[in-house]
This record gives sequence, structure tokens and C-alpha cells, in this order.
Amino acid sequence: MPYAFLGLSLGLSAGVAPGPLLALVIQRSLQNGLASGLRVALAPLLTDVPIVFLAVGLVGRLPERYLDGLLLVGGLFVIWLGVDGFRQAGLEWTAQPTTAGRDLWHGMLVNFLNPHPYLFWAAVGAPTVVRAWRLQPGDAVAFIGGFYLMLIGSKIVLAVLFSRARELAPRYQRWLLRGSAVLLLGIGMVMLVTAVRSLVL
Repeated sequence: MPYAFLGLSLGLSAGVAPGPLLALVIQRSLQNGLASGLRVALAPLLTDVPIVFLAVGLVGRLPERYLDGLLLVGGLFVIWLGVDGFRQAGLEWTAQPTTAGRDLWHGMLVNFLNPHPYLFWAAVGAPTVVRAWRLQPGDAVAFIGGFYLMLIGSKIVLAVLFSRARELAPRYQRWLLRGSAVLLLGIGMVMLVTAVRSLVL
């Protein structure tokens, strides 16, 4: 099996798939420029190490309600980010005060509260890495490297593209920011409804 190609393909798919982290990359790139968007895009590099260990050693043994609870908290946080995006869009258009720490913290929190990385590593990533390692350790390294190259790289490309939109007239910038806020609200609501339905049923 070409593990490097598999990692690249899965990483690209995960990188461009609609989700809370992608929406936050778009929002911060529009709102505060390329540096802010890049910091959010790099969040998986800081959060996924514990996520991988938790997915492999813990999540698979926990009841389904644990993931539902994680999804619920994550949905509420993403909705809060969307509401804040609408608030910022209503202000006079200037770059909003931010820090590297704040961007990284928001990106890490969104990624850490999103159950999809846990599910991916528990169901797909970990079994693939273990099998590759047993056959050839270099294949396991190639899989992980290819995956994160495309996961992070695709979000960096999107951060660059959306940061260029800051050159547009302020009213168009506000509409784009409102669009990213709608995306965050929609994703947060989907996460919330999915968690509530699962907890109730």
C-alpha cells in the first residue's frame, strides 16, 4: 500500500472539509490578516499529539456519551465564535486586536473540542499507522508526514487566499466576515443538534 499517497489524500480531504477549524481560519484571515489565519491553521500541530494518544488509548474504551458531550461543548464554543464574528462585522472595519497566543488558543480549543480528529485517529489513522509500522517503519512516518503536510498546507493556502480579500472595499469585507460567521454558526448548530439528538435517544 502506498502509505505516503494515502496520507496525502486523507490530509487533503480533512484539510478542505467544512469544519469549525477551517471556518475559524477563514474568519481570522479576513478579520486580522494572514498571520492570524496562519496561527489558527497551525493549531493541529499542537493539539493532535494528545488527540492521537487519547484516541488510541482512551476514546475507543469510553461510552458513546463521552463523544456526545465533547461534541456538545465544542458546538457551543463554535457558536460563540460565530456570534462574535457577527459583532466584529458590525464595527468599523479595522484589524481587531489579537495576539499570537489568543489565535493559537482559539484554534487549539476548537480542534481539541471537535470529536472528528478523535474518531479519525481511532477508526482510520491509528490502525493504518500500526499496520504500516509493522511492515516498514518508514511507511508509518510517510503516512503521518503526508497527512499533516496536506492538512496544514491546505489551510495555509486558504488563509493566504482569504487574507487577500482584506484589500477589498470595507463593505465587501464585512459581508465576507458575516459569511464566515454564518459558516461558524451553522457548523456549531450541526454539532449541537447532533450531540443533543444522540444524548436524548
